[in-house]
Amino acid sequence: MKTFCRTICFMFFCFLCISSAASAAEELLNLQALVQEALKNNPELRLAESRWKTSTFRVPQSRSLPDPMFMLGYQNEGTRRYTYGEMADSEWMFAASQMFPFPGKLSIKEEMAAKDAQSLEADYQAVRLKTIARVKELYFDLFLAYRNIDIIRDKTALFSRVEDAAAARYGSGMAPQQELLMAQTEKYMLLEKEEMLKQKVESMEAMLNSATGREATSPLGKPPEPDETMYPYSMDELIQTAYEHAPEIKSRELMIGSAEAGIHLAEKEYYPDFTLSANLSKKGGDFENMVGFTTTINLPLYYKSKQRQGVYEAKSILSEGEHELKDIKLMVSSSIRDNYSMLQTAGKLMELYRKGLIPKTYQDFDAALAGYVTGKVEAITVISRLKSLLDYELLYWEQFVTREKAIARLESLTGSPGDFASTPR
Repeated sequence: MKTFCRTICFMFFCFLCISSAASAAEELLNLQALVQEALKNNPELRLAESRWKTSTFRVPQSRSLPDPMFMLGYQNEGTRRYTYGEMADSEWMFAASQMFPFPGKLSIKEEMAAKDAQSLEADYQAVRLKTIARVKELYFDLFLAYRNIDIIRDKTALFSRVEDAAAARYGSGMAPQQELLMAQTEKYMLLEKEEMLKQKVESMEAMLNSATGREATSPLGKPPEPDETMYPYSMDELIQTAYEHAPEIKSRELMIGSAEAGIHLAEKEYYPDFTLSANLSKKGGDFENMVGFTTTINLPLYYKSKQRQGVYEAKSILSEGEHELKDIKLMVSSSIRDNYSMLQTAGKLMELYRKGLIPKTYQDFDAALAGYVTGKVEAITVISRLKSLLDYELLYWEQFVTREKAIARLESLTGSPGDFASTPR
C-alpha cells in the first residue's frame, strides 16, 4: 500500500513539473512591459539622457561672474638685506580684482545655456519616442514570424490531406505517382519555410533584447495576437500635431532661440568689460600704509576683425538653424505622409483578404479537394488553390504588421507614444 501511495505521489509530482514547464514555455510576451524595460535600460536612451542632464549644469555656470583674482607680493629696497620697516619703498603688497562683464552679457549667456539644455532635453524625448517605436516594430516582426509558423503548420496539415488523397488514388490506380510526389514536395517545402522562420524568430529576439538592454540570449515569450489598433486621425491632423509637439522640431526651434540670443551676445561684445581692483601696500616701522583703487576697461579696437566677424558668425549660425528647422519639418511631413499612406493601404488590403480572398479561396480549396477525391479535378488544381490560400493568409498578417508598425512610427513622428490601449496585457 505504501509503495502504491509513493508511486501515485511521484506521478503527481511529475505531472506538476510538466505542467509548470509547459506553462513557462507558453508564457506570453507583454509589449508594454518590453517598452518600459527599454525606457529603463536602452543604452542609446541612457546616453541621450546623460547628455541632457550634463547640459543643465552649464546653466548656473554661465550666469556666474568670472573668478576674482588675488595678488600677494613683496617689494624690497636693495638686494643685500631685508629692508622692510626700515626703508619707505619696502612693502608687502595685497591686491584683489573682479571682472564685471558689460550689463546684459551674463543674462544672455544664461539664456543660451538654458535653451541648449532644453534642446538636448527635446533630443532625449525624440530618442525616447524612437526607442518605443523600435521596440514596437521588433515586437510585431517577432509576432509575424510566430504567426507565419502557425499558418505554415496549419497548411502543412492541409497538404497532408492532399497527400493522403493522392496516395489513395495512386494506390487504387486512379492517379500517377507524380501527383503523390507533387503533394509531398509541396509539404516538404513548407517544412523548409518553417525552419527559416524559426531562424528569423531567433534574429528578432536578439534585436529585441538589444533594444531593451538585455543580453542577446535572454529568453522571450511568444507574442499573443494583438487587437487591431484604432487610428482615426487624418494626415493633416498628424502633420499639425507633429509641428506642435514633435521633439525633433522643438529641438531645432530651441536651437534657433539660442542662436538669436547668440547674436545679441555677439553685439554686446562691442561694449567693454570692467575690472575693478583694490590694493593695499603695507609698510613697516613708522611709514604709512598705502591703499589704491583701479578700474581696467578693455578697448575693442579690433572690432572689424573680431567683434564684427563674431556677429556675422552668429547670424550665420541662426540661418543654419532656420534652414535645418525647415528641412526637419519637410522630412517629418514626408515621413508622416509615407506612413499614413502605408497605414491606409494596409487597412484596405486587410479588409480585402479577410472578407474576400481568404474565405473564397478556402471554399474553392475545399471544393477542389472534394473534386480531386472523386476524380473530377486534377491534383495541380488542388495544390494551387491551397498555395493561394497560404499566400493570402501570410499576406493578411504581413499587412496587419505593416499597419501596426506604421502607427508606431506615426506616434513617434507626432510626439505621441500611445497609451497601449490596444495591446494585449
